[in-house]
Amino acid sequence: MEETLIILKPDCMKKRVAGEVISRFEKAGFEIVASKVMQLDGPILREHYAHVADKPFFPEIEEFMSSRPVMPMILRGEDVIAKVRDLLGPTNSQEAAKGTIRGDLGTDMMQNVVHASDSPEAAADEKKRFFPEL
Repeated sequence: MEETLIILKPDCMKKRVAGEVISRFEKAGFEIVASKVMQLDGPILREHYAHVADKPFFPEIEEFMSSRPVMPMILRGEDVIAKVRDLLGPTNSQEAAKGTIRGDLGTDMMQNVVHASDSPEAAADEKKRFFPEL
């Protein structure tokens, strides 16, 4: 069984749709093996977004992602990484089809409700970053 990390982002928490998002993952057959609510800060965000931390738009990402608590979770299931990304739809919510999580609940490229690992390697790194106790 494969595992992935997702983060219910600040817009998800603000809109109070976390339950709906979690329900969609559970209905797809995925098991929640860890979850918590946490406030993100500069150091963890710079590590998580290291690939864009030197870009001019990074301060906007940092401001958004630290604007309210988020909910990281580890999901487990067969081919969970690809299947979760299919459930989410494209990163840009404006391009996501209705019926996908981002198409139904997202707003744009940043306020797209959920972050999800994009590969087994990323999932392993992100699980360690957000759940070092496991």
